[in-house]
Amino acid sequence: MSNDEVYAAGLLNRALDPATQPPEIRAFLQAEIELLDDMIVAGMTVIDVGCGTGRHLAMLRDRLRIGVGVDYEHTYIVEAHRRAGGGRLHFVTGDATSLPIRACFDVATCLTNTWGTMSDKTGVLNEMRRLAPKPQMRLLSVYAEASIPARREWYRRLGHVVVEESAEYLMTEGGFRSEHFSETRLRNLVGDCTIRSVAGIAHVVTF
Repeated sequence: MSNDEVYAAGLLNRALDPATQPPEIRAFLQAEIELLDDMIVAGMTVIDVGCGTGRHLAMLRDRLRIGVGVDYEHTYIVEAHRRAGGGRLHFVTGDATSLPIRACFDVATCLTNTWGTMSDKTGVLNEMRRLAPKPQMRLLSVYAEASIPARREWYRRLGHVVVEESAEYLMTEGGFRSEHFSETRLRNLVGDCTIRSVAGIAHVVTF
């Protein structure tokens, strides 16, 4: 199975159940929430690339002027509409490397290692730069190499036992491929950026 097929089978919904998450993963997800809470101020416009079921935009909805979430998995977009759509929040099915949006935003995000599951990483970065043209207002969160033990356990709990590990990714028997990054690799891929460590297992990248 490809990552697309694994996500279509509902992996995200199970992964977001706290009962499945090792403590290190829960700490990382909470750190993302705190980061967004600090970064996003009233009246901002935000686009979330790979938004899943829209949980981050839903959290921010009362302070956003406009929030747009995009994901290629249509069932997640349907669920995002059901949970939080309408008013200031909009959810669109689309390809992260060719987003069907012309507007510009204050902030573009791609969180929870979503970027680390995407094949055309440069294409996604280019779209984030187009949609949020102000430097340092594009935000990625990705796994560091230190995340490997926690992710192995998390994926095992989700029924995706890791069968292959390299310096850049984990692959599960279910076909799920999730990458991790050194600071050097991130700078080579992203270019000029600021990298901070989060929860001991991840990096936050602003560019």
